[in-house]
Amino acid sequence: MMEFNTSTFILEIINFLILIWILQRLFYKPLLDVIAKRKQFIDQSLADAKMMQQQAEEQRNLYENRQKLWEQEKQAALTALNQQLDAERSVQMAQLDADLEQERQKLNVTLQRQQRELQQLAEKQALLNGARFAGLLLKQSAGPELEARLFALLLDNLKTLPEASALCLQMAGAKKSVPIKITSAYPLSAGQRQQLEQKLGALIDSQITVQYHQDAELIAGVRMDIGAWVLNANLQHELTGFVEMADESE
Repeated sequence: MMEFNTSTFILEIINFLILIWILQRLFYKPLLDVIAKRKQFIDQSLADAKMMQQQAEEQRNLYENRQKLWEQEKQAALTALNQQLDAERSVQMAQLDADLEQERQKLNVTLQRQQRELQQLAEKQALLNGARFAGLLLKQSAGPELEARLFALLLDNLKTLPEASALCLQMAGAKKSVPIKITSAYPLSAGQRQQLEQKLGALIDSQITVQYHQDAELIAGVRMDIGAWVLNANLQHELTGFVEMADESE
């Protein structure tokens, strides 16, 4: 039979208390901390899950509301689009009618312009044909007699010069010597040259220098050049007037 040993019992109690202290110090308190942290994590996870569930519920409700709102907006947009399309269709039809009317007016203007151009072309051609016919006729009828009549016409024109032409001659007379070029289709006689120089000397208060030339292109008549001033009494100048009239009719 074992005997109860008080010292051994006391030592066992001391060892047990030391073991309890060591366990509490080294294992129990950290374990409680781990348990507490785990419980806090679980509680936080549950709270987060509940919050997420609430947010999901709110999002679902928001989505359902937005879905209803979107359906309403879509219907309203379709209605507005149909109305806009109808209005735009009406505007486009009105614009199309206006464009067609404008094109008809442009076409009418173009046709009228073409008719005027054809008429002007016909008038121009008639003037050119008239000028050619008159040129041929005058060339056949030209001669010294017609030259003499045109020369007499030139002398008469010198008596009744327009004010502007007289002013040009006065300005030319301000020079010491005035060169004058006389061109005729046929040679001028000495008497004709004398008459012409006397007329010019009466009009110009300066010494004049006259040069005589012959140009068959004049057909008949005389051309007189005094500086920039020109006096024509010849058939070529008259025929040129037909061509200028044809050009101005364009």
